[in-house]
Amino acid sequence: MIRHILSISRLILGGTAFQILGGAALQCVRETSFLGNPVERSTGECGPGGATELSPALQRWEKWKQSLKSRRDDRVLTHTLQRCGKWLALTLGFSRCGEAAVPPQRLKPHSQRCRDRSAEALRHPKSTSILSHSAITCALVVCTLSAFAGAADAAPGDVVLRALREEMNRTKAQLKMDGVLAPYYIEYRVTEIDQYDASAVFGALRNQQHNHGRLLRVVVRVGDYKQDSFYGSGEGAIDLVPSDDDVFAIRHRIWLATDRAYKAASEALSAKQAALKQLKVDEPVDDFAKASPVEAVEPLAHFSATELTSDLTSWIHLLEEASGQYRTDKDLENFESSLRFTVENRYFLNSEGTVARSGHAHYVVSIAGSTQASDGMLLQRSHADQGNDLKDLPTREQFLKTTARILETLKLLRDAPVVDEEYRGPVLFSNDAAATVVTELVEPNVLGRKPQLGENARTTGKWSSSYKSRVLPDFINLFDDPTISTISGQPLFGNYTLDDEGVKAQRVSLIEKGQLVSYLIGRQPIRDFPASNGHGRAAAAAAPAPHPGNLVLQSTDPQPDAGLKAKLIELCKNRDLPYGLYVETMGPRLEPRLLYRIWTKDGREELVRGGVFGDLDVRSLRSDLIAAGTAPAVEDRSEPVWFSVLSPALLFDELQVKRSQAAKQKLPEYPAPALSQAASRP
Repeated sequence: MIRHILSISRLILGGTAFQILGGAALQCVRETSFLGNPVERSTGECGPGGATELSPALQRWEKWKQSLKSRRDDRVLTHTLQRCGKWLALTLGFSRCGEAAVPPQRLKPHSQRCRDRSAEALRHPKSTSILSHSAITCALVVCTLSAFAGAADAAPGDVVLRALREEMNRTKAQLKMDGVLAPYYIEYRVTEIDQYDASAVFGALRNQQHNHGRLLRVVVRVGDYKQDSFYGSGEGAIDLVPSDDDVFAIRHRIWLATDRAYKAASEALSAKQAALKQLKVDEPVDDFAKASPVEAVEPLAHFSATELTSDLTSWIHLLEEASGQYRTDKDLENFESSLRFTVENRYFLNSEGTVARSGHAHYVVSIAGSTQASDGMLLQRSHADQGNDLKDLPTREQFLKTTARILETLKLLRDAPVVDEEYRGPVLFSNDAAATVVTELVEPNVLGRKPQLGENARTTGKWSSSYKSRVLPDFINLFDDPTISTISGQPLFGNYTLDDEGVKAQRVSLIEKGQLVSYLIGRQPIRDFPASNGHGRAAAAAAPAPHPGNLVLQSTDPQPDAGLKAKLIELCKNRDLPYGLYVETMGPRLEPRLLYRIWTKDGREELVRGGVFGDLDVRSLRSDLIAAGTAPAVEDRSEPVWFSVLSPALLFDELQVKRSQAAKQKLPEYPAPALSQAASRP
């Protein structure tokens, strides 16, 4: 079995069974109000040993292995590995499990060898966000156990929290190795994910999957707050824990991961101290910030009974119906709809006394399509709706209306003229497009990330040396507030009470009158910022890092959107330009998806295609941004954590837009088949 699981692991890592999710988000929808102004919701456009009695879970595992020897059900084995691959892909940031052929083989018990290999591999990770081949092999075995073991009787109380508490108390009292410093800090984090995915393409259901699992990350720090082992292999150990509510099985996995993390931390501290002897840092800062202990145990999130039965069935039928509208356009190359319903429960305990538990649900439905223009240019459109409750999603009529709009804009794009070879002049971004600009250009540069070992920079990013300097126009303010849960009744996805390092969420003013006054900070201090401001956030099993919650850009002199359009036309007339450009929505890499000429003579809007920006960067934000609107749009992102960005429309005095030089695909050599029985008749 190990041999075949290794082959599947290589297949996964080789990328042939999965598609990596890009940084693109999906376009969004709905209108409400914010501080008295309308708000449009958007997500951009795509978008440690002795013998013990076997636990109940392990007993079931042994029983299942014996039954499999006589059954050898190839389809069950293949299906199990595919589901495990899907779960691994989920935890590692991949999407969509492909079909992987698995040769029929009898499973053999190699659990101990697998565990040993996994322990060795996790002592030396180059990146804590990626598992080694051996670790993935072990994870597949654990996942197979989870897929076939029967559900344990529900224990009273929260079994996961109980296991974490008991093992933390035992670890604090007993974890010590001769000749090695005792840990000064220990951290346990478990993320439990229950997720349903479904998609339909061209009117037919393509896949429907349910994945459930628990992912553990253990961090053991050796040294002290000033200088510790959080470096290289010392950044933690990752493991899957049983999905059954078996407290002993869960504690066993925590114990093994803690042992690995402690040994790796000892080695990492020695390596770090050796490296520092070769480096000179002008203003050293502490490695880890102290934080007051907090206990915040919130309710767990669960799917309701109807969400997994009638509601889910209704949505799957709607996906089929929506994607079936491809029949109205024979020139479509792809048209699909999808859903992802996710319940995520997070647990966090550390040796300082912090205990936290939180649960959240996310519901996302989307529609996406692509086509080609007559010159071979690839054209794409996508749209997503999401919420913290099924009630936040659109009705059937609303979803089908959105689908029709996507189809209509694809047709219009095919017939639209290509942009001129080069344009330099005023450009107006809708609030939807502006939110994408803020997400791509502003958000990465207000993160107070600790620079690499030995570097003297304050932080990373383009604004690393801009503290207390002007980075945006003086009429722009920017703040982040994870404590905001809604805006005019509309839920925000960046809301949280404690961050993933056990620090209370805080509102942070980042830019005041265009001047950068702060960064978002976790518990890794940077120069001038010795303490966390509650923004150490992490994806499942990943190391915490600074990330926003709800990032809000505002103008001290907001102007109505109609006034911004009039200002655009005025600027063009003053420069004898026949038209200005208006960006309605953006795609990946800050490329316009819907771009319009606004003619100065009569204000007419004309859709164009094939345009890309030549100089849209942080310098243009500082120097060329001249006005902002009143009504913000909300863009939600989920990579690497959920956060929301709010921005009004933005007007730039001058930007360069040029014709895309991307390679064009050859059109099909003969016409598409008929889309209905009637159309196929002579």
